[in-house]
Amino acid sequence: MPQVRVIDADGEMIGIMPTRDALSRAFSAGLDLLEISPTAEPPVAKILDYGKFKYEQQKKRNEARKKQKVIEIKEVKVRPGTGEHDFMTKAKAVQSFLEEGDKVKVSLRFKGREVAHQDLGYKMMERIREATADIAKAEQRPRLENRQMIMILAPTKTRETK
Repeated sequence: MPQVRVIDADGEMIGIMPTRDALSRAFSAGLDLLEISPTAEPPVAKILDYGKFKYEQQKKRNEARKKQKVIEIKEVKVRPGTGEHDFMTKAKAVQSFLEEGDKVKVSLRFKGREVAHQDLGYKMMERIREATADIAKAEQRPRLENRQMIMILAPTKTRETK
């Protein structure tokens, strides 16, 4: 690249000049010449302190990482014959997970001949879905995989984090 468009350390446009002159300007200022936009015609280069530039980039990445929320998938296991009190306890657990902003995988395991009564499993899953209908939506409807029925619930609105 014989010529580059040069921007100085303050962000001021210097203009188009030969690469050698741009490098000597950066060197005389005790800074580096960094190619910002190689696809532009002519390429854009900026005079700056490369160490400070890398530090600022790392800070921006860390700040972005802090702001993102990792959504976990919590699992609650039930059985077709789960009693009323146990069911209410599991439903409260599902509700608390959803309120925290996590997705919930509800798995229902059939043992022995229970698999012949899949309708009981669907009813149990439907009860859980109805118990959490105000704060969650079924991301994945109940479906049977071998001897296990799985449903995934996702929170309808995520809680604001401070």
